[in-house]
Amino acid sequence: MRLAEIEYATKETRTRLTLDLDGSGQSTISTGIPYLDHMLAQLAFHGLFDLDLTCEGDLQVDSHHTTEDVAIALGRAIAKALGDKAGIRRFGQCHCPMDETLVRAVLDCSGRPEFYFQGTFEAPSLGMLATQMIPHFFKSVAITAGLTLHMAILYGQNDHHKAEGLFKAFARALAEAVTIDPRRQGVASTKGTLGGA
Repeated sequence: MRLAEIEYATKETRTRLTLDLDGSGQSTISTGIPYLDHMLAQLAFHGLFDLDLTCEGDLQVDSHHTTEDVAIALGRAIAKALGDKAGIRRFGQCHCPMDETLVRAVLDCSGRPEFYFQGTFEAPSLGMLATQMIPHFFKSVAITAGLTLHMAILYGQNDHHKAEGLFKAFARALAEAVTIDPRRQGVASTKGTLGGA
């Protein structure tokens, strides 16, 4: 089983999560930020990942520390669950339409962390979640999981649709990338390893 359990604690937050890459999309999530919970549930459901996650953070300050530390813990779980990445397809991509909005996520489980984001939000927050934290969430996941991740809001007006589209697109792209290819022997790299420069 490609399963990872992570505990990540700082002076600002305490995060516990279990991630199963070969799940059925079930999730139990409690971060104290309802909109973030909703987005993480979308990620689990559309990626067919099982995710059990709790975070207790300093929400009296703002949403930054909780969102960032949840992302760090999730990235670590992805990396741990993938192990040496033998047999995975490695690359994944998704264009996700959300009504008037279209977003794109393209990623490589390369072991070389990189993040590029193109897009804007009009509202300062969605519920308790600051919209500036949405690209920061994905950057933190990419860095700790060792992903090259490119994301773009191609067009759209509704910020809820933009954010939800990003989470769904990431879920589908990651699901494609971590799928085991029965024809692949070892890792999908002529170097013989995924990781490093």
